[in-house]
Amino acid sequence: MHSDKQTFLTTEPSAPLAKVVERNIEALMERQQRLERRSSFQDRLADRVTAFVGSMRFVYLHLTVVILWVGINTGWVPVAPRFDPTFVILATAASVESIFLSTFILISQNRMQAAADKRSDLDLQVSLLAEHEVTRLITLVTAMAQKMGIEESHDPELGELARDIAPEKLMDAMDAVEVSGS
Repeated sequence: MHSDKQTFLTTEPSAPLAKVVERNIEALMERQQRLERRSSFQDRLADRVTAFVGSMRFVYLHLTVVILWVGINTGWVPVAPRFDPTFVILATAASVESIFLSTFILISQNRMQAAADKRSDLDLQVSLLAEHEVTRLITLVTAMAQKMGIEESHDPELGELARDIAPEKLMDAMDAVEVSGS
């Protein structure tokens, strides 16, 4: 027979997700789809190009083209006359392609970084809210424990944990440590 705690902690694949987790997943997916619909044509194009360039189909396509190009222009594949015996055209095309591809990749990376920054800001806000709520809970539970005469309520760490953390002071302390470490 399983206890309630064991049932709650189950990791069976068939175990249903909690409703709040399902709601959060749906909300996140809906937001992602909404952001994708609002993105500009140029951003969607850059993302599609980047996705294709990062695929094995792109590698196979390039491998095929380069092998044929070299084969034809060295005479190994005599299906067509040599059109670039010094490979200058191939080198030029590869250089131009790399300029454009790196630009598309940088555009996509910039968009991904902006999205990551937004998620990071949201994570910070949620963490600060959770910290404030936990601080209030510690204060409340400590007061209840003191009223009930529970010995652990006099633990000195509880006083420290019950203090609110000022985010600006925390960030200043982090900056100071970062500067001193540089």
